[in-house]
Amino acid sequence: MYLPDFDYYAPDSLAETCEALERFGAKAKVLSGGSDIIAKMKSGLLSPEVLISLKKLEDLKKIDYVSGKGVVIGALSTHNDLVNSKILNDKYLSVSEAAHNMASNQIRNIGTVGGNLCNAVPSADLPPILIALGATIKLVGTKGERVMLLEDLFTGPMKTVIAENEILTEIVIPDQSSTGSNYIKFGLRRSGALAVVGIAVAVTVNGGTITEAKIAIGAAAPTPIRAREAEKFLQGKTISDDLLAEAGVIASGESKPISDIRGSAEYRRDLIRVLTRRALHKAINEGHV
Repeated sequence: MYLPDFDYYAPDSLAETCEALERFGAKAKVLSGGSDIIAKMKSGLLSPEVLISLKKLEDLKKIDYVSGKGVVIGALSTHNDLVNSKILNDKYLSVSEAAHNMASNQIRNIGTVGGNLCNAVPSADLPPILIALGATIKLVGTKGERVMLLEDLFTGPMKTVIAENEILTEIVIPDQSSTGSNYIKFGLRRSGALAVVGIAVAVTVNGGTITEAKIAIGAAAPTPIRAREAEKFLQGKTISDDLLAEAGVIASGESKPISDIRGSAEYRRDLIRVLTRRALHKAINEGHV
């Protein structure tokens, strides 16, 4: 299928990019990696009059560790950049592994972290693990910048709080004392499938007691969600198999899945119960994997 006609801009700076977005408004779409938007344009799902490419914004392609801040991931980093990042492999292998489980190698080579988050697909793999690790994002626009928790970005399927003249520029995984983190995804095939359910956890343990836990669930509600009741249940308790199993039951009850071609709501709830227990066990016993 052919692409519809459109005007193409590739600004040299972030300021110029934001100005162009403000100038063209709803007529424009941001082109990052292009793995999603180009496919939608070819299929007729999107027909923007203007594409504004971010390809010249080299500063947004870096993954760095900043002392006192954390791991800073530029929004133009590709999924394979996450897979191959020594910083992430050393500090948060769970993030690299989540990226590795996405799509095909060809898509991982071009799809970007920022594009994945901004698409706001409920079954996306990166949001749950980043949310569990307390990630923040920076949005930059013509009126300045704002920083927020990643979990506050999403408002519904394919909907976010990003304004028309704003760009997501970076994701920060803050320095933390968590003992371990893990992301488990269940798909209908072994490689590259969309998640039927995705579970991410980050846990802090002190002397056999869970002092803090975060549980994020994908593909179980209109947006990625935190299982806050399960988190509260775990806090301050001594680790046991029964404890982790009960946390899975509670997390399952907090979910709001739908039934679709990939699985019924009941099936998804049962997956959440089982995978929450498994993810907690791995994070506690194996670290950031």
